[in-house]
Amino acid sequence: MSSANLTRQETASRSATITLHEIRVELDLRDAPNPAQQGFRTTTTLVFDATSPVTWVDFIGESVGRVTVNGVDARVEYDGARVAVTGLSASNTVEIEATGVYSRSGEGLHRFVDPVDGETYLYTQYEPADSRRVMACFEQPDMKASYTFIVHAPAGWHVLSNQSAASAREESGVQTVEFAPTLPLSSYITAVAAGPYHRVDSEWVRGEQEVALGVLCRASLAAHLEADEIIEVTRQGLDFFTDAFAFAYPWGKYDQIFVPEYNLGAMENPGLVTFTEAYIPRGAATDAQRGARANTILHEMAHMWFGDLVTMRWWDDLWLKESFADYMGSHASAAATRFTDAWERFAANRKAWAYQQDQLPTTHPIVADIPDLEAAKLNFDGITYAKGASVLKQLVAFVGEEPFFEGARRYFARHAYGNTTLDDLLVELEHVSGRDVQAWSKAWLETSGVSTLWMESDAAGERTLVQSDPRPHRLRIGLYDLADGRLVLREQRELDIAAERTPLSLPHADLVLLNDSDLSYVKARLDDASLDAVTAALSTLAPLPRALVWSSLWNATRDGELSAARYLEIVRLHAPAEENIGLLSGVLANAAYTIGHFVPAAQRDTARAAWLRSSEAALDDAAPGSDAQLAWARAFAAASALSSVSTARVQAILDGRGPEGLPVDPELRWSLVNALATTGAASDDAIRSELARDDTADGRVAALRAYASRPVAEVRAAAWERAWDDEALSNDQLDATIAGVRAGARRDLIAQFDGAYFERIGDAWASRSIELARRLVLGLFPLSDSTDPVDTWLAANPAAPAALRRLVIEQRDHLAREIRVRAAQ
Repeated sequence: MSSANLTRQETASRSATITLHEIRVELDLRDAPNPAQQGFRTTTTLVFDATSPVTWVDFIGESVGRVTVNGVDARVEYDGARVAVTGLSASNTVEIEATGVYSRSGEGLHRFVDPVDGETYLYTQYEPADSRRVMACFEQPDMKASYTFIVHAPAGWHVLSNQSAASAREESGVQTVEFAPTLPLSSYITAVAAGPYHRVDSEWVRGEQEVALGVLCRASLAAHLEADEIIEVTRQGLDFFTDAFAFAYPWGKYDQIFVPEYNLGAMENPGLVTFTEAYIPRGAATDAQRGARANTILHEMAHMWFGDLVTMRWWDDLWLKESFADYMGSHASAAATRFTDAWERFAANRKAWAYQQDQLPTTHPIVADIPDLEAAKLNFDGITYAKGASVLKQLVAFVGEEPFFEGARRYFARHAYGNTTLDDLLVELEHVSGRDVQAWSKAWLETSGVSTLWMESDAAGERTLVQSDPRPHRLRIGLYDLADGRLVLREQRELDIAAERTPLSLPHADLVLLNDSDLSYVKARLDDASLDAVTAALSTLAPLPRALVWSSLWNATRDGELSAARYLEIVRLHAPAEENIGLLSGVLANAAYTIGHFVPAAQRDTARAAWLRSSEAALDDAAPGSDAQLAWARAFAAASALSSVSTARVQAILDGRGPEGLPVDPELRWSLVNALATTGAASDDAIRSELARDDTADGRVAALRAYASRPVAEVRAAAWERAWDDEALSNDQLDATIAGVRAGARRDLIAQFDGAYFERIGDAWASRSIELARRLVLGLFPLSDSTDPVDTWLAANPAAPAALRRLVIEQRDHLAREIRVRAAQ
């Protein structure tokens, strides 16, 4: 195992001998605009007490030039990931001078040059363990310190960190900014950003507390920045969480910066939250997209308390921040903003991620066993986020909303600026609620898997509620009547279940909706009569039960219990009438996936043609300028990449002869161009012409994908090789190249590389950063008709890194499911 992969055991041993007080970091970024300058000087001063004469400090970079211990030069002992430190006394000051490397992978200090204006932008991204790419540090969450950052950068740039600037001076075109010391922080949530960012300022005032608000993005995106709405949601969130947690926002200012080539949705660095630029639409955007952005803003804001103020001791308890933030994102959206449909979107879309992850052979409890950093990196998954949020929603129903929040308040008050484990939270919740939260935890947080609920009826008409993998659930069962073509709620029955079989006494209803109101985390099946009812009138249901039915249908299709043909029939009948754009977007994606993965090969062309016709008809019928029109246009563009039948219509939309009111923005234009390129209907000149029209960062990435998508064996082969070998590709460029290789589901063009994939993944994992290696392992996995090649690799590589084996095992399971579901049709 590489020394970069820190283990839980060794970091616990280190923190037992070190008491960290403060860290001072000086970064010299003055030469960042020079593309020939690959590295930057970084000097870290660490002040700590020690009970052992030796330890190590984490750093990954180009070199370590000097180490001093208590003012005395020490021999540099550096293996590329750890700096050995010896000769420690009871109290110590250690200074490490090193050279870091600018990142192109979104890990560490990422450098980006905007093709629009040639300007250079920098930002950091660390979680779980990449702050050591920027500064020498103790890279573990339980070693908190007060951080002071000093940054040298070109004059005229915005320079930002977690705190406001304490002093700034300028000399010979270089500014030096020293920031105020932070309150105690873990290394992974410190942050620095620098560049000629566009900035919008505001403030939030509550009583005597004033918080400066800043929203930033690249200058070339300034015209698209929806700063007013972002600030409005931010203020609403600060109001909500201040009341909910009874603990004033503690981090001073609140800057939110939208950055390029970002690997995540966002990151909760206190005082300097980073977001992907995908949340800045360069043209049309649906209300669901804006709702997702609001949800993410509130998710990250919840982290200011859950995660930043109180931090898990080790990554085993990652859920202590991510599950809570995921829950709070939806809860605060629905309670405090205009996006009151947050729980509907959560039920239909977010929980689907959890259900999928929880059925993999690598599933794990919400409170997971995380032995090392590679395992931690992969556990930012559907269990930690969406399942965790789902079971917290159950917990709120179990203990009551006010006791839940009161428990959180006591938790913050008791553990502010410290580190915790699961028990610390459970103690507070159990004390205020009087409920057996420990037993609830064992059933839901400390076990894995998802239960399935269904009804059985005997010959006498007696009904029984059956659950696989029994757990305690609080349920509402909705009884709906089909009258005049509409499904109408008659009543709801609430009950608690725990056994495998529970007798039910229910009157007849056309639709019996198990888990109505979405109180529990469970896959709820529809009986045959209910399936007929929703086939007839799904789109007449209210939003939340509609979301739950869509979710039930999708889960049954993924499990092979509902035929792909029946699912697609229901989509064609009811998706055009779906009024909630968040639900519609999810349904359209699931329908496309069903055709590509669950429909048998012999029927796939027919299904694709039918879906193309349906999406085009729905596009033409949608209200001009509506969110639905845009969603169907995107679905039509994606479907057109799989068939040349629609070439003329695609070209007509590009030429300005599309449906009335349709905003053909850069994103949609590139989707249409990509469809033409994938089917061989776009020449190199056509792609170059589109790039000339949109010569931006996004445009260049889209063009890269279009070039790689052309249905020519030599083109796909070149793209395949480039993905593995061209280490100059940034994270976004690598994604585009991989997407080109896979475009159009043209197995005939890439099946020849199946063997080489398994030959190369081991070396890629060893030589590339985990972020880029993960993209290669997932993105180029062979979607063949057999799992035999995967099984052969797994059998031959039992000692491969556990994180790599996990990814391959998960991809094998997805492939096996597809093969199994197709066979069941």
